[in-house]
Amino acid sequence: MEQSLKNYDAFKAESLFREKGNIVGEGECGGKAKGLAYAACAIQGSSLEGMINFPDLTMVLSTEVFDDFIDSNGLSDLYDEDDWERAKSAVERTGFSDSLRGELGRILDRFDDIGAPPLAIRSSSRLEDSIALAFAGKYETCFSPNCGTREERLAVIETSVRRVFASLFNPSARAYREKHGHAHREESIAVLIQSLSGRRHGNYFYPELAGTLFSRVYRRPNPRIKKEDGLMRLCFGLGTRSVDRCPARVFYLTNPSLRPEGNLPSQIATASQENFDYIDMEHGAFLTGALSLFTRFLQKEHKNYGAYVQNYGDDNLYSTLSDPDVPVRPLFSFPELHIRERKLFQTAKNLLRHMEDTSGVPVDIEFSYDTAPETEFKLLQMRPLASYAEMSSVVLPDVPDDRVLFRGDRMVSNGILENITHLAYVDAEIYKRDWDPAAVARAVGEINKKLKGTRYILAGPGRWGSRNPALGVPVHYDEICNCGCLVEISVPELNFSPELSFGTHFFLDMDSDGILYLPVFSKQSGNLFNSELLSSTPHKLGDHGSIRVYEGNFSVYLDGELESGIVTAN
Repeated sequence: MEQSLKNYDAFKAESLFREKGNIVGEGECGGKAKGLAYAACAIQGSSLEGMINFPDLTMVLSTEVFDDFIDSNGLSDLYDEDDWERAKSAVERTGFSDSLRGELGRILDRFDDIGAPPLAIRSSSRLEDSIALAFAGKYETCFSPNCGTREERLAVIETSVRRVFASLFNPSARAYREKHGHAHREESIAVLIQSLSGRRHGNYFYPELAGTLFSRVYRRPNPRIKKEDGLMRLCFGLGTRSVDRCPARVFYLTNPSLRPEGNLPSQIATASQENFDYIDMEHGAFLTGALSLFTRFLQKEHKNYGAYVQNYGDDNLYSTLSDPDVPVRPLFSFPELHIRERKLFQTAKNLLRHMEDTSGVPVDIEFSYDTAPETEFKLLQMRPLASYAEMSSVVLPDVPDDRVLFRGDRMVSNGILENITHLAYVDAEIYKRDWDPAAVARAVGEINKKLKGTRYILAGPGRWGSRNPALGVPVHYDEICNCGCLVEISVPELNFSPELSFGTHFFLDMDSDGILYLPVFSKQSGNLFNSELLSSTPHKLGDHGSIRVYEGNFSVYLDGELESGIVTAN
């Protein structure tokens, strides 16, 4: 079917899936499916054809399947249900009709015809991945090793589809819809069932590299980086770590040797990946492996191991070929990747330029990349990049240090918030001492509800929203969505450090919501964490002892040209 590619919003993907017999139902295919179909059409006949591949097979359960499931089982009241556990249980314990089970069986047969690869079962909702809204990470993604008997494999698909269905009702998705003015009943969810990208290495299945690409760089660590330069965020193994707030390597495509975290070995070590995700085909499970335990295996499996890994010890970085006299730990720091794999970087730049020129909008792309036995670049997802309204030049006011609560000098973009009435702060020492990260996250969420409409400032240790609560408060979107500025503070003695993770779902949310961000590397030049002023200022305690809430008059000034930002108590 011929369609114009110049208007991404008007592009219709359903007919393309129907032509191939790859969609179930007469409903919509959703945002993820649309982006994938659009990318395939845009690359066809271009200079990139033959260089860019796609998942071997993508099957779609249209929104009609979800709507029928909800209506026929009397579950429509869940749109108004605030109790997430009840909503999730109601969906996950409800069986599928014989006709839907039959369709899923036929889908499984299609994958068997191409060698029964591991599968990814992903959301593709009506509202997600649009020009206005990303919904990044709000809905469920599941993995199936596709191992065992036919009935066992079909059962895993059914369970995964129900989990994706249920995720439409989760608190973060509900909060995101509400914040952006969409009624819950406007939303419906399609499901993609895709062959998982990667290759088998012994009993383990994973892509060698996976990551995200962005045609625009809205948060720049250095004035030399231009907004149009493009960015890659990369990890080893399954791409889950490139979109979560986990350590991953960031490359600015026109200056790939520049590291936003800094060039000191300790800075590189803090920002480097040490674990990777894979599918264990023997045990049929999605697992995480420590690089330190897989060193010999990966050296044998990957010719580029030395371009991926360095050893860190005694505050130095060593080549994998050296034999230092100090204990070391291996890191995925990717020291020579941009030199060894120039083709990857050139392909990424060409792809971003082509997709933005064709669609007329900045783009966000997920991909995988394998180098052996032959090079293969696979485009896994394409969507419009969430817009980010950056202010014109901001001049920092001359404020005495005794009124500055926080000052930072990295990843600063232009922005101002003035006359803010509340500041919420999590104390790192009490957070670690009275260890209950989930309780802290829920207590922050309660404050977030109470302060809706205030554009309050939220500050605390480490990387917020991390999978690992030892590195920062494990909040979800609905627990911080009403703040106007997030301040992440390093506390080196407690192993807390901000993670300059532009390109993660976390930062996409902040961009689309207009939330300002200030990382503070305390005790480093150009940075200030005024703990004395915070301690001496009257405050109320939150529902956990580590949380303080201040009422007063606070302001945020961020100057992206000078890479300097401050939060003041007026």
